[in-house]
Amino acid sequence: MKYILAVVIFGIIILIHEFGHFFTAKLCGIKVNKFALGMGPCLLKKQWGETEYSIRLFPIGGFCAMEGEDSESDNSRAFGNKPVWQRMIVIAAGAVMNILLGFIIIVVVTCMDPKIPTTVVDSFHTVSEESSEYSAQSYESGLREGDKIVEIDGMHILSIKDLQYALLSGDDESFDLVVKRNGEKVKLDNVVFKDRTTGSLIDFYVTWNNRNPLTVLSYSAKDTVSTAKLVWFSLRDLVTGKYGFKDLSGPVGLVGAIGEAADSGTNVKESAMSLLNLTTLITINLGIFNLLPIPGLDGGRFLFLLIEAVRRKPVKPEHEGAVHLIGMALLMLLIVAVTFSDIKNLLS
Repeated sequence: MKYILAVVIFGIIILIHEFGHFFTAKLCGIKVNKFALGMGPCLLKKQWGETEYSIRLFPIGGFCAMEGEDSESDNSRAFGNKPVWQRMIVIAAGAVMNILLGFIIIVVVTCMDPKIPTTVVDSFHTVSEESSEYSAQSYESGLREGDKIVEIDGMHILSIKDLQYALLSGDDESFDLVVKRNGEKVKLDNVVFKDRTTGSLIDFYVTWNNRNPLTVLSYSAKDTVSTAKLVWFSLRDLVTGKYGFKDLSGPVGLVGAIGEAADSGTNVKESAMSLLNLTTLITINLGIFNLLPIPGLDGGRFLFLLIEAVRRKPVKPEHEGAVHLIGMALLMLLIVAVTFSDIKNLLS
């Protein structure tokens, strides 16, 4: 079952990404020769108008092949013959669509809960249900009911996801906070979050907003930004050495994570929410990663277009093609290596 779920999830994410390129290419009058879901040998194909649509064997990618995309063409509708700003829109559209898909899923998940969490402190943990004595060290450190946490150790807090990440990923036991109290920003230094009775790191509760169109859209927009920040911070931590190669996960690892997410809930609703949350992380991760200026990715191609816009003339196609080929080859080697690591972990 998890394999079917993985194929469906990957298929939707890839379809949305390639549709972004396809849709904007059509809007800009660019001829699209082929639109494929999947890679490798063709399973099904149909010519519809000027475009060949196909489904391929391996559900690990897809492509939108445009006229004159990687070679020169005399066709006025060729990709290379369009203004550079239109080509930039087409290249960036795939990643933007992935991020937009993440936002839509977050809206759906948010609508499945009757209330929406905030970053405002509601109350603190107590020693027991009968006692009025606080067991929360954050209260002893100066945090108070009604404080809206807006910054932790220099990280701006937009949503509950930011709050959780900042507390769980911190290297120190204490944190420097900025809170909004009675309309003014107050700085709190060396705040310790720990329940003295249970040892739990989170020692307070937050307030919840009622669900309505405005709060749903506001929270979903903030949570989308928070998820994008989480992906970015993870990439930063990978580059700086906080995380290593063993912490990376490829297609095999993601299939396992999808299976765990589907089985994690106590009922269908909880399982669905867990699966949707993971899908959100995957699609936004794909969008952010694709925008990085790495050869072979959309971000690498966007960088060459940006250089063309500044120089007012394109980089020689053979030079750009060689750079992208090397970048893609290195990315494929990385995917293979990560896949072998996933299989090794799965077997052990």
